[in-house]
Amino acid sequence: MRRRAIILSAAVVITLLAVGIAQALMPDFGSQRDHLLESQVAARFGVSSVLPASSTASVSQAQALTNPASLVTLAKGLTAHVVTTTTGQTAGPNIDQMVLWPSRSNPQWIIACNEEGATDPGLQRIDLATGDTTTIVTGTVSCDPTRATPWGTVLFGEEDGGGPTGGRMYELIDPVHTTGVTLDRTTGTFSGGTGAGNLVARPALGRLSFEGLGILPNGVTYYADENRPSTGTAGGAYFKFIPTHLYDPSSGPISDLSDSPLADGSIYGLRLGKRSGNTDYGQGTEFGMGTWIPVPAAADPDLRAQSAVLKLTGYYRPEDMELDPAAVAAGNAKWCANNTGNESQDHLWGETICLTDGSIADAATAGSTPEVQPFVIGSPDFAMMDNIAYQPGRGNWVIHEDGDGPILTPKRNNDLWDCLPDGSDADQQTDGCVRIASINDLVGTEGEGAEWTGGIFDASGTHFFVSVQHSIAGVGVVLDITGWK
Repeated sequence: MRRRAIILSAAVVITLLAVGIAQALMPDFGSQRDHLLESQVAARFGVSSVLPASSTASVSQAQALTNPASLVTLAKGLTAHVVTTTTGQTAGPNIDQMVLWPSRSNPQWIIACNEEGATDPGLQRIDLATGDTTTIVTGTVSCDPTRATPWGTVLFGEEDGGGPTGGRMYELIDPVHTTGVTLDRTTGTFSGGTGAGNLVARPALGRLSFEGLGILPNGVTYYADENRPSTGTAGGAYFKFIPTHLYDPSSGPISDLSDSPLADGSIYGLRLGKRSGNTDYGQGTEFGMGTWIPVPAAADPDLRAQSAVLKLTGYYRPEDMELDPAAVAAGNAKWCANNTGNESQDHLWGETICLTDGSIADAATAGSTPEVQPFVIGSPDFAMMDNIAYQPGRGNWVIHEDGDGPILTPKRNNDLWDCLPDGSDADQQTDGCVRIASINDLVGTEGEGAEWTGGIFDASGTHFFVSVQHSIAGVGVVLDITGWK
């Protein structure tokens, strides 16, 4: 019996050695998963192949001005068409978020924010047929978020910090016939040019560093403070505005700005943690279920200050957000948004989160139950998520990098990532992301490289309009990327 035991032990050893050798020769499971995803890119992403790595190229200013499409490298199957001109009436060099006007199904213009100072063009109108650009408003500081509202206006705002003189939101009716108007930021009034009466400030939404916007069909509006933690503060908070008079989507466009649901309403801040009678909140409770905390009524509330007072849940630099159209079509309130994190100094790669808030009718009440879950967790290869765009038809999400890659060693350019929606698997995160585009500009206008911003799909999901911001060209570069199958 003793000899047999020794023989069996030897057999076990041989088996274990064989298994170990087989495992050593087998690629790791994560790599197998990535290869499987890449083998299905045509069916799942509509491109012929993915980009295996970020671009390390950097074109000259002369090249960028002669051929702005040279600023990008695209996955096979995709083509970049230049929308803006590099001579004549050029777009501002820091074009950020954009609106397709008069609609995503019939776009003739892009209404875009230029993220510069008060003496530079703020809100601009780009003719899709010619690329010529006209300034609608001057006087904004860091114009960034821009959305078309369900009632036929354009909402735009400033990413200009918190405090009593921080960023503010403005509303515009008839953007095609409004030109050369000047904003007085002190009074919040507009004058000069043509159509100054088509613009109004929206102090009911408060003041903060505006970035992402999500407007439900009934006028309930979500937004965030593009702020980072500092010496113990929680970072940027998310908010919900419930209009005093909800909008009826069957009413059609408004004809007077006084009829906008954004004229008056109540603001609520997001605070996660419902355990122990909604008291399980604070550092460490970044995901899960929560409550909407009323912000004290004020004529022009400082929401950054209220974030600290009300102990709202904080995130590291909330950026762009977009409604999930599939959820909204089903009658539910859901949006996804990016928090950039801090790539180079902290290896905090960033994340994409999604929030659900019950039905659209539930969302119009203070008693709805918000729930936040992670959708994409960043990595050294996919870091500092900034803008986000939903692709109609496929239901994919295209996420823009605004990372530190151009100043790291080795240097790499910022990328566009295409992410699948969550499927029927056990988790609630994306089923996988692939790199579909990379910039070719490691220098830019500020020595930190160019970045992708403002991407938006048309209604067909086959035209993706996106800005290459801070590019070495020195002028606004907006591209129309096509070729999805």
